[in-house]
Amino acid sequence: MNHNPMPNKESNTDIGKLILQKLSEQERSIVWLAGKVCCDDSNLGKTLKNSRFIYFDLLLRISIAMEEDFFAYGSQLLKDIKKR
Repeated sequence: MNHNPMPNKESNTDIGKLILQKLSEQERSIVWLAGKVCCDDSNLGKTLKNSRFIYFDLLLRISIAMEEDFFAYGSQLLKDIKKR
């Protein structure tokens, strides 16, 4: 039994990709989102595309701007990890 609390490489934990997917579904751009969360669009784009981790305050601002609860995704991931 694996007691490692961190998700393994095979699990889909990339929050940046999830945000990009939701942006696409909402037909919005990184430039739009960057304006809403007061970030530089090139830095935000790099963060979403290349990082598996996003700071809490940025994720909160993104969730508010996009009207999506990205924290629920993390909570579900935590529940799934605990079930292992």
